[in-house]
Amino acid sequence: MTGDDYVTEADRTLEETYEEPMDLATYVDRIFENPTIASHASKYLLEAIEAAGTRTVVEEGEEKERYRFFDDPHNDGEHAILGNTEVLNGFVDDLRSIAAGRAKDEKIIWFEGPTATGKSELKRCLVNGLREYSKTPAGRRYTVEWNVTTAESDDRGLSYGSGDPTATDDQHWYESPVQTHPLSVFPQDVRERLLEDLNSQLDDHVPVQVDAELDPFSREAYDFLEERYRRAGEAELFSAITDDDHLRVKNYVVDIGQGVGVLHSEDEGRPKERLVGSWMHGMLQELDSRGRKNPQAFSYDGVLSQGNGVLTIVEDAAQHADLLQKLLNVPDEQSVKLDKGIGMDVDSQLLIISNPDLEAQLNQHSDRNGMDPLKALKRRLDKHQFGYLTNLSLECELIRRELTNETSVWEAESYDELEDRIREPVSVTIRDQDGETHTREFAPHAIEAAGLYAVATRLDEENLPNGLDLVDKALIYDQGYLQEGDSRREKDEFDFDGEAHDGEHGIPVTYTRDTLAELLQTERDRHHPDLPVENVVMPRDVLNAMAEGLADAPVFSTGERSEFENRIVPVKNYLFDQQESDVIEAIMHDKRVDEETVAEYVEHVYAWETEEPLYNDRGERVEPDPLKMKLFEIEHLGRFSEGEYEGNLPRESVRNFRREKVITSLNRHAWEHRNEDFSVEDVDLTAIPVIKTVLESHDWEDVQRTFEDFDPRQWDDPPSGTQTASVKERTIETMVDLFDYSEASAELTSRHVMGQVSYRWD
Repeated sequence: MTGDDYVTEADRTLEETYEEPMDLATYVDRIFENPTIASHASKYLLEAIEAAGTRTVVEEGEEKERYRFFDDPHNDGEHAILGNTEVLNGFVDDLRSIAAGRAKDEKIIWFEGPTATGKSELKRCLVNGLREYSKTPAGRRYTVEWNVTTAESDDRGLSYGSGDPTATDDQHWYESPVQTHPLSVFPQDVRERLLEDLNSQLDDHVPVQVDAELDPFSREAYDFLEERYRRAGEAELFSAITDDDHLRVKNYVVDIGQGVGVLHSEDEGRPKERLVGSWMHGMLQELDSRGRKNPQAFSYDGVLSQGNGVLTIVEDAAQHADLLQKLLNVPDEQSVKLDKGIGMDVDSQLLIISNPDLEAQLNQHSDRNGMDPLKALKRRLDKHQFGYLTNLSLECELIRRELTNETSVWEAESYDELEDRIREPVSVTIRDQDGETHTREFAPHAIEAAGLYAVATRLDEENLPNGLDLVDKALIYDQGYLQEGDSRREKDEFDFDGEAHDGEHGIPVTYTRDTLAELLQTERDRHHPDLPVENVVMPRDVLNAMAEGLADAPVFSTGERSEFENRIVPVKNYLFDQQESDVIEAIMHDKRVDEETVAEYVEHVYAWETEEPLYNDRGERVEPDPLKMKLFEIEHLGRFSEGEYEGNLPRESVRNFRREKVITSLNRHAWEHRNEDFSVEDVDLTAIPVIKTVLESHDWEDVQRTFEDFDPRQWDDPPSGTQTASVKERTIETMVDLFDYSEASAELTSRHVMGQVSYRWD
C-alpha cells in the first residue's frame, strides 16, 4: 500500500465513525428506527456488553458463560480481564436490574480486590469497549450543540467571540459540555409520550428512560432563544428554538472526558471540583450573567460532568473516600449542584474501584452499631469482589502477558489445546548491561511451574476431600475433572466445601513476574558442549527462585511466607512427573501402538462380551480371537501376566477389566456422543480413557522391556555404539521435533529425569 492508500483507509474509518449533524426531528425518526441509540446510561452500558456476545469457559471446575466484552476484543485482548467470570456476570445482572429500574437503581457499584487481580484492567476494558461500541451503528451516541448568535439580537448572547453570525459558521456552534441527551430538549410531558411510544415497540425488557433535564449550559441557550422569540411574538415557539439554525444533534465517540469520567488516585481539588468542575472567574466578567453566575463560565471538568451520559469511574476509591458520601444521592436523585442556585441532572452509571483498604475505612465506626455515620453509604454500595486467579491455564496466560507482548485471549475447543499452551516454552529477548541482546528460553513446563505454584498458594486446603492435595484441586478447577489413570472423576464427585476462601490471598502475579524477570537476567554457570544451556530457565529454577524470594518480599507476612513455602513440595513433584512423562513418551514414541491395532482389540473385546457379530475385511463372520486379546493386554497394556490366563482364556481379573474399563467406557462414550435420534457415528476410540492410556502413556517398565541394554546412568555421556547412546539421540530429536523443546532444554530436562531414575533403576 502507498501513503495515499493508508490516508484513504483512515478517511474511510472516520467516515464510518462520525455522522453529519442532524436536526431534532431527524434524530427522533432515527431513534424509532434504532431505539438503542437513545438508551440511558445503564442500559447503554448493558447493551455494549451484550453486543459482544458470550463464550463458554471453565472456572473453578464449572462451565460458565462469559461475556466477550471483558476479553477486550476491540483491543486485541490487551486489557482483557482474565478469570473472575462469576463476579463479572454478577455485575451484568445488577446492571440489568438498574437499567430496568427494578431496584438497585440507588446503588453505587463497587469492585474490590487485592492488588493485581484485574481491577485496573476492568477500567481500561470498559473504556475500550464503550469507545468501540459507540463507533458502531447500534451504539451511536448523540448530544446537542447550540448556536444563538443567529437570533435576531444585538447582544452577543452566549457567543464566546464576535463575528458574522451565520448558522454554517462552526465557530459559533457550542456542544453541550456534559453530553446532554437530545430528548432532554423536549418539554417533560411531550418527552414522556415520545418514550411511551418508543418503548411500546421494543421487545427488550429494559425500557428507554430519559428523566434528565437540559444541562445548565444548554438551558442557558434554550432560555436565551425562548426569550428572544417570545418577545418577537413567534407562534411556534419550540420549533423556532430548535430550528436547525440554533440546534443540531451530533454524534460523538465515547471516551474518557466525553461520556466516561475517570477520577484517578492522584487527582486533587475540592470535592466540588472533583465531582462537577469549577468556576472560571475571569470568564464571569466577560459573559453576560444577567445578575448571576453564567453556566458558560463553568469548566465542567469534574468526573460526573465528563461521565454524564454513560459511565463514571472512581479509581482507587480509598484515596477519594471523602467524595463517596457526596455521591450518596446521585444515583437515585440523578442530580448535583454546580452552585447553590444552579443544579445539573446527571445520567451516569457510578462505579468505584478499590483495594481492601477502603473497606477498613468504611468499617472504622462499625462498633457503634446503629450509630455508624457511614451506614447510609455502605447500604448504597453494591460490592463485587475480584479474587486471585485459581485456574492454572488463566494464571499461565497472565504470566505470559506480563513477560511478553502477547495479548490474544486463549480460547480452545478442548482442554487438550489449553494443556498444550500451558506447557509450551516461552522465548524472551533481553538486553544486558553492555547493550547486547540475548534470547533466553523458559523451558517447557517452566511457566506452568510458576502458574501452578501461584495457584496452589491461593487455594483453601481446609476443604480438601480425602486423598487430594492442592495440585489435584488446581487441576480439577482448571479442567473440571481429575484423570487418575484410567478413571476420570468429574468435579461433582468431590465434596468441596462451599465456604472455601479460594483466591482471597496468595502470591500475586506481580511477584511471579518480577521473579521470572530477574531469573532472565541471572547468569547460570551450567555448560554443555555445543549447547547454550545457560540461556535456559528450567521449571526447578522457577520454583526455587519463587520460594527463596519469599523471605525478602515485603508484600508477604511471616505467616504467609511459612505457609507458601510448605506448599511447594507437591508442585515440584507434579512438575517432575510432567517432565518424566515427556521423556518416556519421547523414548517410546516409535514404539507406540497404532490406532488400527487398538481398534481391532476393542472390536474383539466388544464381540467377546456382547456376542455381537464380528466381520473380517472380506465380510466374513469371525469369532473373537482370545490370543489377540491376550497378547494386546500383556504386551501393550502391560497390565497382566501369563498367570492370569488359562491358556488363552482370561481369568476373573482380566474379564472384569474388559467389562469395566473397556466395555463400560465404550458404552459411556457412545451415549455421551449420541445423535438426536440416539444413533452413534464414528466412535472415537482414542477418547476412551483406557484406550487413550494405551496410545499415549508408557512407563519405565515399558522402556526396560523394549530396550533391554538401556542404562540411564550413562545418559549424560553415553559410550558410542551403545543402545543408551542411540536411544538418547532419538529421544532428544523427538523432544525437539514433536514436544516443542529446544535442544538445550531437551538435554537439561532428560538429564534431570535420568538423574532421578538412575537411583531406582534395576
